[in-house]
Amino acid sequence: MNQLQGSLITVIGGSGFIGRHVVRALANAGCRIRVGCRRPDLAVHLQPLGAVGQIVAVQANVRYPSSLTAACEGADAVVNLVAVLASAGAQTFEALHVFGAGAVARAAREAGAERFVHFSAIGADKDSKSDYARTKEEGEVRARTEFAGASIVRPSVVFGPEDDFFNRFAALARFSPVLPLFGGGRTRFQPVFVGDVAEAVRRLLEPKATPGRLWELGGPEVLSLREIMQTTIDTMGRKRFLVPLPWPVAVMQAAVLQLLPKPLLTMDQVELLRHDNVVSEAAAAEGRTLQGLGITPTSIAAVVPSYLYRYRKAGQYTGASA
Repeated sequence: MNQLQGSLITVIGGSGFIGRHVVRALANAGCRIRVGCRRPDLAVHLQPLGAVGQIVAVQANVRYPSSLTAACEGADAVVNLVAVLASAGAQTFEALHVFGAGAVARAAREAGAERFVHFSAIGADKDSKSDYARTKEEGEVRARTEFAGASIVRPSVVFGPEDDFFNRFAALARFSPVLPLFGGGRTRFQPVFVGDVAEAVRRLLEPKATPGRLWELGGPEVLSLREIMQTTIDTMGRKRFLVPLPWPVAVMQAAVLQLLPKPLLTMDQVELLRHDNVVSEAAAAEGRTLQGLGITPTSIAAVVPSYLYRYRKAGQYTGASA
C-alpha cells in the first residue's frame, strides 16, 4: 500500500535541479505537492511531472518567514532544499543555510507537519574554514532545534542530466585543451544519482521511516577528482591535458574568478575541494545510507553518458576522439 497517497507535501526550493526530481518522485507516489519558490512563474516546468492540479507552485522566500507559514499551511510533511554554492547579494550562506533552515523548520512545526526533511551536504562542519560547510552544519542545528524529529540528508555531489558537476567539467573541456586538477586532483568524491536522492526523500517521508536521523548519501563509486575529469573527457570522446594546479595557485585563480557575475570558482569552493566528499565510515556502519533505506545506488556509467553525448564534437553521432 502506498503510504503517501493523497498526502500534502510542501517542498521549499523545489524548482531547482534536485527539487524537480524530488517533486517527480512524490508525484509518482500520489502526493499533492506545493512547491515553495521565490519565482513561481519560473516553476511551470514542474507541472507536467504530475496530473492536472497535483503540483502547485507558490511564492516562498526563506528570508521572509510569513511566506513560509503560508506555504506550509496544512502540509503533512515539509522538505527544505534551499541552498547556494556561493553567496550573492541578499542570498548569503547565513541567510539561506542558517536563518532559512530554522525558519522553514519552524514553519513546518507550527503547521503541524508530521515529517520534516532538511537537506545539508557531506562535509558540513561548524569548525570548517569554508563558510559553505560551516553554515551547512549550523543550519542542521537550527533545523533540529525547531523541529525535533527532523531528518537530515547529507548527499555527496549529486549528478544527473541538469547537474552543475559533470556538465560544468564537460563545458570547460569542450573549449579548453587543458583542465586544472586542483591540489593534484587527489580529493575523493562519491557522486550520487539525483534519482536515488529523490527516492531517499520519498522513503524518509513515509510513516514507517525513523525520524530524527542524519543520512549520508553517496553512490557506488569513490573517485578522485582526476578520475572524474578523465571519465568526463573519455565520455566526450575528446583528448585533453589534465594539469595539476597547486592549492596556492588555485586560491589566486579563485580570487579573480569569484568576481564574475556568475562565479566560475570561489575561494570558499577551493577550501571545500581540499577535503574528501565521501560517506563516513560511521554512517556506513550504522546503515544511514542509501543502502540503509533499501536503495541500490546507481552508477555513473549508467547515467552520465546519456547526457554528456551533447558535448561530443558531433553530438551522439561522434565515434572517434577529437
